[in-house]
Amino acid sequence: MNAALAHPADGMPAVRGKLTAAAPLAPLVWFKSGGAAEWLFEPKDVDDLASFLAALDPAVPVMGLGLGSNMIVRDGGVPGVVVRLGKAFGKVEQVDATMLRCGGGASGILVSSSARDAGIGGVEFLRSIPGTVGGFVRMNGGAYGREVKDVLVECDVVLRSGERKTLALADLGYTYRHSNLPEGAIVVSATFRGHKADPAAIQAEMDRISAEREASQPLRSKTGGSTFKNPPGHKAWALVDAAGCRGLRKGDAQVSEKHCNFLLNLGNASSAEIEALGEEVRDKVKAQSGVTLEWEIQRVGVAK
Repeated sequence: MNAALAHPADGMPAVRGKLTAAAPLAPLVWFKSGGAAEWLFEPKDVDDLASFLAALDPAVPVMGLGLGSNMIVRDGGVPGVVVRLGKAFGKVEQVDATMLRCGGGASGILVSSSARDAGIGGVEFLRSIPGTVGGFVRMNGGAYGREVKDVLVECDVVLRSGERKTLALADLGYTYRHSNLPEGAIVVSATFRGHKADPAAIQAEMDRISAEREASQPLRSKTGGSTFKNPPGHKAWALVDAAGCRGLRKGDAQVSEKHCNFLLNLGNASSAEIEALGEEVRDKVKAQSGVTLEWEIQRVGVAK
């Protein structure tokens, strides 16, 4: 579709980036399953995003998409507009001796590597989260004892109305894997603060984290990462294991035998099968332990 053209017949605003109708989302998410976005918008820059959202019918839902690592896209697809930030939003810049300003589309690997090169420690854990800054900020992403709330100074967002706003850490109301970021808001950048550290020591910590992930997680599979939140006082994987769910299957959807808080698509599993398997696991854990597991994976769109 020609990005320079408006879409008056569809009631869609003009864009300078790329706007695609009925865009398949399965290739863009880790599970490789699910339906299409009604519209997929890849803005050229922040101005393009802000003007598009300002002109878009307020009734049209908007959702951000990063690397699609922690997400089930349901088989009926996602109504409205899915916003995916590209290279223009992937830059990481050093602000001072301990701070980095990172685009909403920058990956955790790029952020942690840039921090290492700048001699900034404290953000090594982002190396282990397969996502982008926008997703980290929205979900208070974390691993290995650290969370985004421990390093975030502020973030710049474009609200659903098209208004640009800078939000401080306190504005986000962070709890475990949750923020109060408004519905439809897109995080376009974030500033993280670490501490001065030796680049070699930072690299050593990143290597330790990488090796630990490799040993314990099914990294080369079609998966969605950690499926359920850790309940207070428990590890989700241990509850799943105790309920006898390690290796449990529904069609081509399976509970990982390597790390049973991960669901896998072994081949051609539908999103419905993956989600139904997750619900079966929740039922079995509830029956076995009395604990109700909460989904950590975001489930979006409509069932087919």
